[in-house]
Amino acid sequence: MNFHTWEPAYDAILTDFGYGRGGDEHARDVLAGLVDPFDTARLDFRDQRVAIAGAGPSLATETGGAAEADAVLAASTAADTLRDAGVDVDCMVTDLDKNPETARELTEQGVPVAAHAHGDNVAAVRDLVPTFDGEQVLPTTQAEPAGPVENFGGFTDGDRAAFLADHFGAAELVFVGWDFDDPDVGAEKRQKLAWAERLLSWLEQRRDERFDVLDGRRDTLTRSWTDE
Repeated sequence: MNFHTWEPAYDAILTDFGYGRGGDEHARDVLAGLVDPFDTARLDFRDQRVAIAGAGPSLATETGGAAEADAVLAASTAADTLRDAGVDVDCMVTDLDKNPETARELTEQGVPVAAHAHGDNVAAVRDLVPTFDGEQVLPTTQAEPAGPVENFGGFTDGDRAAFLADHFGAAELVFVGWDFDDPDVGAEKRQKLAWAERLLSWLEQRRDERFDVLDGRRDTLTRSWTDE
């Protein structure tokens, strides 16, 4: 996905949350100053069944679904749950808010980490990214990409993982550890999960694929930024 296609969704997200572009662009530029371009040729999911692991409580009972996939992209703390279950992670997607030690360890083991910069995490970007193995850091933004910082689409760690897998040619996406109705999350997180649903519904339509994680939910989803 290019930024021109993503931008209407991004504008809708900014409006819904009351965010400004300036914060995201500043964070992007800070990240850009800390990293070199990532060798994206390393992320080739063509002909692969890719598991997109969310960090919901259901993941503990669904790790087998990830183990059966050809490749695994883990959102945030999903990487810890999977590794504890003996499931290798091929890429971690994170905005650095929960388990930076896992991200650091993965980079040291040669596993790519898609480190995301946004308006609320500039301090974490500055403090943490330089401690990672720089060759393994795939820098991302939700704003317009610049320099080495990429934008493949997506908003939360989980749906960004799905958009990333799509961008790099995944033949099929399967979802484990996704809990849109988790009662233990706060209001802002619920709002973000609602956006994850909308964005995944957009992605499945673009891919002409049906994600089982959206079964029973599609009729309630609206996408004001697109007529697709």
